Amino acid sequence: MTRKIFFDLVEIRTKLASFFPFLIAVLFTNTYFHLFHWGKTLFFFFGMIAFDMATMAINNYMDFRKAHSEEYKYQENIIGKAQLSKRTVVMIIFGLIGFSAIVGITLAIQTGWLLLVMGCACCFIGVFYTFGPIPLSRMPLGEVFSGVTMGLGIFAITVYLNTYDKKLFFMELDLQHFAITGSTTAALAVVWASIPLIATIANIMLANNLCDLEQDIENHRYTLPFYLGKKNAVILFNLLMYGSYLAIVIGLITGIYQWPILITFLSLLKVYPQTKAFTKEQIKHKTFAMSIKNLVAFNGSYALGLLVTLFWQLI
Repeated sequence: MTRKIFFDLVEIRTKLASFFPFLIAVLFTNTYFHLFHWGKTLFFFFGMIAFDMATMAINNYMDFRKAHSEEYKYQENIIGKAQLSKRTVVMIIFGLIGFSAIVGITLAIQTGWLLLVMGCACCFIGVFYTFGPIPLSRMPLGEVFSGVTMGLGIFAITVYLNTYDKKLFFMELDLQHFAITGSTTAALAVVWASIPLIATIANIMLANNLCDLEQDIENHRYTLPFYLGKKNAVILFNLLMYGSYLAIVIGLITGIYQWPILITFLSLLKVYPQTKAFTKEQIKHKTFAMSIKNLVAFNGSYALGLLVTLFWQLI
């Protein structure tokens, strides 16, 4: 297997969806909580990327096995197109999951039970997103699962790893009792700061499902656009994108952010025409990329706003 085929199998091009929640969580932890543990954070990053690659490989593997269209199976799916051995693909999947499990268990031993609970929840959704008799991706809640798992899950775990010693979020567990304690204000700040990430990541899945609607129906895959209708799904795409800016404004007013976060609005110069183009037509090879470009533009500006905030705080 060549490196290019491996990268296609794990869809390395989609890793921005994991990277931005991680990067923004690191910056948010520094600007809001003023805490940072670089060793644990870097270790988690490698485990996170490995698991993300595993879920994409599972996705391609299950799509290959369950495909009803021979054209899709052998001309579009990387496993059939590259004539990959199913055994090799399965070994790669287990290897990636095994590595991420070692990372997760090691960090949980060092930081506490709550990390194990959050990690297991994200892993469960990640694996069963495309695996099993009724994969989550074939249900009308795929956008919710992908957005929350990556946008909130990765974000919250990264924040936890950098704040565990202050017990802002903590879970006590022994044979006699268990308790989850922490700061309500801090928890709400983390959830609110993750909303733009949830929305922009969910929009990638929504855009993909909109572009693949006819093909998905042919393969008996009934996603959210099938139930909403194409017109309403496109409206939802716009609401999620522009609602992300509203979340930033409310976060600034409530003290979650400081004034440099307004740099995020510079992304509108790119996001507005790209969203308009996707609203006009939903074609995979032509406009699907607009959802990814929106994610990069918005979250890149979001990260820049937090970075400038960090420098401003140091002055």
